[in-house]
Amino acid sequence: MKKFGFPIIIFLLLGLSSCDLSNTNNSLTSDDIVAGLKKALEIGADSASVSLSKLNGYYHGDNLNVKIPLPPEAEQVRQLITNNDLAAYFDLNGKFEDVIISVNRAAEKAATEAAPIFGNAIQDLTISKGLDILNGIVPDAGAKSAGFDSTAATEYLKLKTYNSLTNLYAPYINNALGQNLGLGFSATQAWTTLTTAYNNTLNNPAVQFAISLSNIDLPNSIDTDLGVFSTQKALNGLFYMVGNEEKKIRKDPYQWTVDIIRKVFGSV
Repeated sequence: MKKFGFPIIIFLLLGLSSCDLSNTNNSLTSDDIVAGLKKALEIGADSASVSLSKLNGYYHGDNLNVKIPLPPEAEQVRQLITNNDLAAYFDLNGKFEDVIISVNRAAEKAATEAAPIFGNAIQDLTISKGLDILNGIVPDAGAKSAGFDSTAATEYLKLKTYNSLTNLYAPYINNALGQNLGLGFSATQAWTTLTTAYNNTLNNPAVQFAISLSNIDLPNSIDTDLGVFSTQKALNGLFYMVGNEEKKIRKDPYQWTVDIIRKVFGSV
């Protein structure tokens, strides 16, 4: 057998490396990249919808990135009442938690409708800078585009479709907010109970005197639009979960059997 000398081996290795490097973005067409990005977003949207539509999909203590909290206005009231020993006057502790759990249950219910809505948005999405997105750059995102963004496709989808998705998703959230989802009351009823109890208690002279002694500035009323707030938070949770799936695809595209995913994300 003929033996290769050391210089020849180095030459062969360099040649192999050159062949490997040629199989990168340059071998992809624009259509390939766009198809791969859309397929990644479809996978993410389907996974997010399935995950979040399960019981405790939103309402889970360990997943604070998707759990829907109290509206800021109500949370401020809860903190002020608790920190200033006024809880006994208002008796709202259970009512706060009723709102949180019922809103999250409503989001879980609405998440079952999310996949087709996201799917349509993804198919309609015009991706003019696919190579940038593939390489972790979010077009038109300003400062956020600095550095590699492993959720660039998700962020681009959010940037381009958030307002339209909000309008499409809102009816499903509002419908779910009005349903009794196994708690004995709906989120709308829980919110009305909370806000009415707070607003009425606030007008009690004895309570007003106690508040003045505490030297705190409580809001005159709680009147957040629960539907708008819940829709925005539910969509943010969905986008967060889609982004997580995008990260997984970028990290190891070969765990998926979809050819276009392997071809596109396996090239970077």
